[in-house]
Amino acid sequence: PDVKVFGPSKAAAELEASKAFTKDFLQEHDIPTAKYRNFTSADDAIAYVKSLDPSDRQVVKASGLAAGKGVLLPTTQEETLAAVNEIMSDRAFGAAGDTCVVESFMTGPEASCLAFCDGRTAVLMPAAQDHKRALDGDEGLNTGGMGAYAPAPCVTPELQREIEAMCVKTVEKMAERGTPYVGCLYAGMMLTPNGPSVLEFNCRFGDPETQVVLPLLETDLYEVMSACCDGKLNEVDVRFKENVSAATVVCAAKGYPEKYPKGMAIKGLDSGACQAGGVKVYHAGTKVDANGVTRCSGGRVLAVTGTGPDLTGALASSYRA
Repeated sequence: PDVKVFGPSKAAAELEASKAFTKDFLQEHDIPTAKYRNFTSADDAIAYVKSLDPSDRQVVKASGLAAGKGVLLPTTQEETLAAVNEIMSDRAFGAAGDTCVVESFMTGPEASCLAFCDGRTAVLMPAAQDHKRALDGDEGLNTGGMGAYAPAPCVTPELQREIEAMCVKTVEKMAERGTPYVGCLYAGMMLTPNGPSVLEFNCRFGDPETQVVLPLLETDLYEVMSACCDGKLNEVDVRFKENVSAATVVCAAKGYPEKYPKGMAIKGLDSGACQAGGVKVYHAGTKVDANGVTRCSGGRVLAVTGTGPDLTGALASSYRA
């Protein structure tokens, strides 16, 4: 039987698998991104860095997949040269660093912009922002994401339209090259003083952004995904709830992202606050033992999402649970 697959082909997923491919693609089609150069030779990359103004800050990236760790943020030219050597000569990220991207450092707020794509066009979901630090008050180590909220106030309606047009153009140009993109396109955007610019693409829903974006979806998710698989997204009225915000807070094991204990019992999942309307508890690092007790089995354990009329109300719902 035919199986509908909501997701890109291997060829279309190059948008995430190869940062070098993506940078070339964006440049070719005049989709805003940071100034960059791709290198397969460490010597050439070092010579390029040395040719730049030392005050011109750079970002150094392993082109391939490196489990989210292949992006280095040096602050001086000396650190930039060390970053190139770490990726290309020391092979800190293995084959992912065979090609290295050196790009100009961009400033501004970051936003996570997810779009439904059907191989022909794209519909942008409300923009989200995530919280990276492990602790409240923007303290602690950087993590894979300790929470998120949507819609992000920094993405105005005008910026939303601009970013959606960039996603639509990406899908159209991918189709023209014979690699149509179907699924969720996650555009990491930097809202620079000169307008939105693409940091990177992921070829999937993002965690924890998905936990705040999908609760805002009013149209049936299956209907949207099925239309994407059939190339008929334009036939579906993709609607999102108006005047509703969502915020998710990640409950993590003490010590994450470094060493942390496992096996602790999780209490309160059946409490009234967790079962209340406007609250969803998503499980990540959990398991149920032989006695039916839910226990911690990872660093990021739960994501508790609350909704409300605004971000303050949504956060209050999440923290109450």
